[in-house]
Amino acid sequence: MSSEQTPTTAPAPAGPRPRRLTYAAGLAALEGLALLVGGVWMLVLGLTGQPDDRQQAVTGGVTLAILALLPLLAARGLLGRRGWSRGPAVITQLLALPVAYNLLQSDSVAIPAGIVLAVVAVTALVLLLNPETTRALGIRGPGNAEK
Repeated sequence: MSSEQTPTTAPAPAGPRPRRLTYAAGLAALEGLALLVGGVWMLVLGLTGQPDDRQQAVTGGVTLAILALLPLLAARGLLGRRGWSRGPAVITQLLALPVAYNLLQSDSVAIPAGIVLAVVAVTALVLLLNPETTRALGIRGPGNAEK
Protein backbone atom coordinates (compact mmCIF):
# COMPACT_ATOMS: atom_id res chain seq x y z
CA MET A 1 0.00 0.00 0.00
CA SER A 2 1.36 3.38 -0.97
CA SER A 3 1.62 6.29 1.45
CA GLU A 4 0.72 8.73 -1.33
CA GLN A 5 -2.71 10.24 -1.16
CA THR A 6 -4.76 10.95 -4.21
CA PRO A 7 -6.37 14.35 -4.29
CA THR A 8 -10.15 14.27 -4.02
CA THR A 9 -10.63 17.19 -6.40
CA ALA A 10 -8.68 18.05 -9.49
CA PRO A 11 -7.20 21.52 -9.65
CA ALA A 12 -9.08 24.00 -11.80
CA PRO A 13 -7.68 24.38 -15.31
CA ALA A 14 -5.45 27.38 -15.84
CA GLY A 15 -6.53 30.41 -17.80
CA PRO A 16 -9.40 32.84 -17.59
CA ARG A 17 -12.92 31.65 -16.82
CA PRO A 18 -14.98 31.43 -20.03
CA ARG A 19 -17.86 33.89 -20.29
CA ARG A 20 -20.28 31.01 -20.85
CA LEU A 21 -19.39 29.64 -17.44
CA THR A 22 -19.81 33.05 -15.81
CA TYR A 23 -23.21 33.52 -17.49
CA ALA A 24 -24.34 30.04 -16.41
CA ALA A 25 -23.29 30.83 -12.83
CA GLY A 26 -25.18 34.11 -13.01
CA LEU A 27 -28.36 32.41 -14.20
CA ALA A 28 -28.10 29.76 -11.48
CA ALA A 29 -27.58 32.48 -8.86
CA LEU A 30 -30.55 34.41 -10.23
CA GLU A 31 -32.76 31.33 -9.90
CA GLY A 32 -31.48 30.68 -6.40
CA LEU A 33 -32.17 34.25 -5.33
CA ALA A 34 -35.66 34.10 -6.85
CA LEU A 35 -36.38 30.92 -4.89
CA LEU A 36 -35.02 32.45 -1.70
CA VAL A 37 -37.06 35.65 -2.11
CA GLY A 38 -40.18 33.62 -2.92
CA GLY A 39 -39.62 31.39 0.09
CA VAL A 40 -39.07 34.28 2.49
CA TRP A 41 -42.11 36.12 1.06
CA MET A 42 -44.28 33.02 1.46
CA LEU A 43 -42.98 32.48 5.00
CA VAL A 44 -43.61 36.09 6.04
CA LEU A 45 -47.11 36.04 4.57
CA GLY A 46 -47.79 32.74 6.30
CA LEU A 47 -46.72 34.11 9.66
CA THR A 48 -48.15 37.63 9.48
CA GLY A 49 -51.04 37.40 7.03
CA GLN A 50 -54.24 35.44 6.93
CA PRO A 51 -53.40 32.42 4.75
CA ASP A 52 -55.93 29.68 4.13
CA ASP A 53 -53.59 27.23 5.84
CA ARG A 54 -50.83 28.77 7.96
CA GLN A 55 -48.92 25.51 8.37
CA GLN A 56 -48.88 24.92 4.62
CA ALA A 57 -47.70 28.49 3.94
CA VAL A 58 -44.88 28.23 6.47
CA THR A 59 -43.83 24.79 5.24
CA GLY A 60 -43.87 26.00 1.63
CA GLY A 61 -41.80 29.04 2.49
CA VAL A 62 -39.19 27.06 4.40
CA THR A 63 -39.05 24.47 1.60
CA LEU A 64 -38.47 27.13 -1.07
CA ALA A 65 -35.78 28.79 1.03
CA ILE A 66 -33.98 25.47 1.48
CA LEU A 67 -34.35 24.59 -2.21
CA ALA A 68 -32.66 27.91 -3.02
CA LEU A 69 -29.42 26.49 -1.62
CA LEU A 70 -28.97 24.09 -4.56
CA PRO A 71 -28.66 26.69 -7.35
CA LEU A 72 -26.82 29.13 -5.07
CA LEU A 73 -24.17 26.53 -4.18
CA ALA A 74 -23.97 25.47 -7.82
CA ALA A 75 -23.42 29.09 -8.88
CA ARG A 76 -20.64 29.50 -6.36
CA GLY A 77 -19.02 26.27 -7.56
CA LEU A 78 -19.30 27.31 -11.20
CA LEU A 79 -17.60 30.62 -10.45
CA GLY A 80 -14.86 28.68 -8.66
CA ARG A 81 -14.58 26.30 -11.65
CA ARG A 82 -15.46 23.23 -9.59
CA GLY A 83 -16.44 20.24 -11.70
CA TRP A 84 -19.01 18.99 -9.16
CA SER A 85 -21.09 22.15 -9.57
CA ARG A 86 -22.35 21.38 -13.07
CA GLY A 87 -24.53 18.49 -11.86
CA PRO A 88 -26.60 20.52 -9.38
CA ALA A 89 -26.85 23.37 -11.89
CA VAL A 90 -28.17 21.04 -14.61
CA ILE A 91 -30.61 19.40 -12.16
CA THR A 92 -31.93 22.84 -11.22
CA GLN A 93 -32.60 23.66 -14.87
CA LEU A 94 -34.28 20.32 -15.51
CA LEU A 95 -36.55 20.90 -12.52
CA ALA A 96 -37.35 24.42 -13.71
CA LEU A 97 -38.69 23.25 -17.08
CA PRO A 98 -41.84 21.48 -15.75
CA VAL A 99 -42.48 24.42 -13.44
CA ALA A 100 -42.29 26.76 -16.44
CA TYR A 101 -44.65 24.49 -18.38
CA ASN A 102 -47.20 24.57 -15.56
CA LEU A 103 -46.95 28.36 -15.36
CA LEU A 104 -47.56 28.56 -19.11
CA GLN A 105 -50.72 26.47 -18.75
CA SER A 106 -52.29 28.92 -16.29
CA ASP A 107 -54.77 31.62 -17.25
CA SER A 108 -53.19 34.41 -15.27
CA VAL A 109 -50.25 36.75 -14.98
CA ALA A 110 -48.10 33.66 -14.32
CA ILE A 111 -47.73 33.14 -18.09
CA PRO A 112 -44.97 35.79 -18.48
CA ALA A 113 -43.17 34.26 -15.47
CA GLY A 114 -43.37 30.88 -17.20
CA ILE A 115 -41.89 32.32 -20.37
CA VAL A 116 -39.02 33.94 -18.47
CA LEU A 117 -38.35 30.77 -16.46
CA ALA A 118 -38.35 28.60 -19.60
CA VAL A 119 -35.96 30.94 -21.41
CA VAL A 120 -33.62 31.10 -18.42
CA ALA A 121 -33.64 27.30 -17.93
CA VAL A 122 -33.01 26.49 -21.60
CA THR A 123 -30.30 29.15 -21.88
CA ALA A 124 -28.57 27.88 -18.74
CA LEU A 125 -28.73 24.29 -20.01
CA VAL A 126 -27.13 25.30 -23.31
CA LEU A 127 -24.39 27.16 -21.45
CA LEU A 128 -23.78 24.31 -18.99
CA LEU A 129 -23.61 21.60 -21.64
CA ASN A 130 -21.32 23.59 -23.93
CA PRO A 131 -17.96 21.85 -24.57
CA GLU A 132 -16.06 25.01 -23.59
CA THR A 133 -17.79 24.98 -20.20
CA THR A 134 -17.05 21.29 -19.78
CA ARG A 135 -13.36 21.86 -20.47
CA ALA A 136 -13.21 24.87 -18.15
CA LEU A 137 -14.63 22.74 -15.33
CA GLY A 138 -12.13 19.96 -16.01
CA ILE A 139 -14.85 17.44 -16.82
CA ARG A 140 -13.69 14.64 -19.08
CA GLY A 141 -16.10 12.65 -21.15
CA PRO A 142 -16.53 8.87 -21.19
CA GLY A 143 -13.39 7.03 -22.21
CA ASN A 144 -11.13 9.97 -21.31
CA ALA A 145 -10.58 9.17 -17.65
CA GLU A 146 -6.87 8.37 -18.09
CA LYS A 147 -6.02 11.48 -20.08
